[in-house]
Amino acid sequence: MTQRALDSSGEQTPGPSRPAMIDAGAELDPVHPVELPPSGHRATGLTTAEVAERVARGEVNDVPVRSSRSLVEIVRANVFTRFNLIIGVLWVIMLFVAPIQDSLFGFVIVANTGIGIIQEWRAKKTLDSLAVIGEAKPTVRRDGKAAEISTHEIVLGDVVELGPGDKVVVDGTVAEADSLEVDESLLTGEADPVLKRPGDPVMSGSFVVAGGGAFTATKVGREAYAAQLAEEASRFTLVHSELRSGISTILKYVTWMMVPTAIGLIISQLVVKDNNFKDSVARTVGGIVPMIPEGLVLLTSVAFAIGVVRLGRKQCLVQELPAIEGLARVDVVCLDKTGTLTEGGMDVTEVRPLNGSDEAYVHQVLRSLGSSDPRPNASLQAIIDAYPAGDKGGKDGKRAEGDQGAEAGWAVTDALPFSSARKYSGAAFTETDGTSSAWLLGAPDVLLPEGDPTLDEIEHLNQQGLRVLLLARVPSGELDAPDAAEGDVPTALVVLEQRLRPDAAETLKYFAQQNVATKVISGDNAVSVGAVAGKLGLTGAENTLDARKMPTDPDDMATAMEQNAVFGRVTPQQKRDMVAALQSRGHTVAMTGDGVNDVLALKDADIGVSMGSGSEATRAVAQIVLLNNSFATLPSVVAEGRRVIGNITRVATLFLTKTVYSVLLAILVVCTQVEYPFLPRHLTLLSTLTIGVPAFFLALAPNKERAQPHFVRRVMRYAIPSGIIAATATFTTYLVARHHYAGPGALEAETSAATLTLFLTSMWVLAIIARPYTWWRIALVAAMGLGFLIVLVVPWLQEFFALKLVGTTMPWTAVGIAVAAAALLEFSWRLVGRRFGA
Repeated sequence: MTQRALDSSGEQTPGPSRPAMIDAGAELDPVHPVELPPSGHRATGLTTAEVAERVARGEVNDVPVRSSRSLVEIVRANVFTRFNLIIGVLWVIMLFVAPIQDSLFGFVIVANTGIGIIQEWRAKKTLDSLAVIGEAKPTVRRDGKAAEISTHEIVLGDVVELGPGDKVVVDGTVAEADSLEVDESLLTGEADPVLKRPGDPVMSGSFVVAGGGAFTATKVGREAYAAQLAEEASRFTLVHSELRSGISTILKYVTWMMVPTAIGLIISQLVVKDNNFKDSVARTVGGIVPMIPEGLVLLTSVAFAIGVVRLGRKQCLVQELPAIEGLARVDVVCLDKTGTLTEGGMDVTEVRPLNGSDEAYVHQVLRSLGSSDPRPNASLQAIIDAYPAGDKGGKDGKRAEGDQGAEAGWAVTDALPFSSARKYSGAAFTETDGTSSAWLLGAPDVLLPEGDPTLDEIEHLNQQGLRVLLLARVPSGELDAPDAAEGDVPTALVVLEQRLRPDAAETLKYFAQQNVATKVISGDNAVSVGAVAGKLGLTGAENTLDARKMPTDPDDMATAMEQNAVFGRVTPQQKRDMVAALQSRGHTVAMTGDGVNDVLALKDADIGVSMGSGSEATRAVAQIVLLNNSFATLPSVVAEGRRVIGNITRVATLFLTKTVYSVLLAILVVCTQVEYPFLPRHLTLLSTLTIGVPAFFLALAPNKERAQPHFVRRVMRYAIPSGIIAATATFTTYLVARHHYAGPGALEAETSAATLTLFLTSMWVLAIIARPYTWWRIALVAAMGLGFLIVLVVPWLQEFFALKLVGTTMPWTAVGIAVAAAALLEFSWRLVGRRFGA
């Protein structure tokens, strides 16, 4: 390890043994080369004038990072669809050949499409505003001063500072490095961090796992290595969703069924039957339009968009739309203890000297360790708060005899930042009397040999939920050597108390009630983590496992994951392996975290959830960011996902029941060579009352059921028998009516009787789907029935919709057939439920 000292400004400078080399392979701008500072000097960055000059040349990091689709894309996606094209053509035809009431279906589509655009635009604005709030602000040096700026304001040649958890936002070349370790796994797939030295290249998309430094931007904007990948990854998208792909599959099959059926219907109505041309066209269109479940696609988009807006109000940024769906399917949540169950800060409750160490000297070492790291983690920050530089009195404010601060002359000659892989940090000093000393501070069970008597004392503290660090003196040498801890002398135990999140217990209780298994995965001691989890009421908190004893075989690891709830001393790679092991058993896994050690697991989990205050790297790979840093928001996110998916599954059955009975009715008409029983106005009325209006309310209702897989199969199991029963009952009524009525106006009377049967049957499907009943669901079903009744009794509505029940025999026959159909529906739904599960 190269020895380093601090210059007069407090900056660490490399010693004479460090090479001042520039990587010959580093690509610099060919026209405007970027000058790197000489080794041993602090890079001051660009001046305001130089920044303005480069902005004028267009050398700005102007990659448009979008959180959502543009307005043009939203309009295009909602308007220019295959089914809108079909309906649009049919609508234009109907405007020419039939009264306006037969063209109502076109106005409904226009209104629905408008609603879809407005809702998605609202979701876009919510996402964009939240993305600005959650945007990382890299620190750059300009005019010799450090300042935070937006990523898109970085220009070529800017000096960007790096610390643990920071993401490299543009390509560059390292200008300064202090034990700088960069993880490039998101780009290269290589999990091991790479130690960077001045002159080494760094690529956008990588992130810092340990140490610090600065780099000079050599490629910005679209030229940066990962710019396009980053843009694509952060874009609001509707892909990789079982719901969306399932609906697409359904629509594909519907198209295949619709085309031949529609052709047969056209031939039947226009050629075989020698009817009035315009009436034949109207009835043909009336047969084709209801085959299209156009509202299903719209309702799905609206439900997702409203979900985004609702979560946005809770300061939850959904970076990828399918994340809402994914959380609805989650059955295992892996939690990182620090920052999730506990608040970020900790407090030093006690320092216990070991082996006769002088307490005042221990305080002095801790103060100096605090001063050695410009980017302390939470544990070291607690020590700095308790033993700040310049404070001679320690955490209780009382000065111990002979206790002197770091400012008394302790010089840092080497420093080793904390790494979650190592589980310790360290520093070497030249003390005031000229002697040298080197220290490690970290996990006792890592620094001490197994069986050391001190571990028993530590175990007792861990059982109380306290976190314990060991301060150990080591022989002078390479602090980052693999055997750096060999021969260490335990000097003191630093006891830390973690601050529990006040809302964590309630959140864990929610997951237990929802049958979602909770696994706490931490780099801390397993017993200590288990004690913390136990205080919060986690089910199975007593089942702890030290990850160093975790089997490496994926199947055995999956078994261990299912049998235990708390895991300690977990390395970042192990977190990733644990997620994969759970997924191999068919679990849908959500992973929460805020530290750089969580990035790999967050990326591989089905759903990654990051805290807003977490590292930039975690926010970049997570699908959901909790901007308010509140773990208590997670149940709302899960509930929103379940509401969306559960309700869409319900209402999809309504839409597809209509598609099935429409196709079957058309086939029956073609086979029997009779007039199609309905005009478009009839089916517009039925669709509005039995599907459109109720589906909108049902899609937004509370729903806590965990989403089940196989969306298409689950929906079609109910839609196919329901559609067959509805079509059979309706056509039966129509045929009976054709024998009952004769003379002028017979077709209108037959249509009215068939419409009554179809309405009542469809209403029963709605009544089944609306279960379990609440007051508003009963009111919704009743209101739809009342709406149809009003149409039947108000004369001008009768005329407008061409619906008039003639006599009493046939209407009551229609009701009787509908009652029989309702009984068949109940039987078929229960049969499907028993055979395949609800």
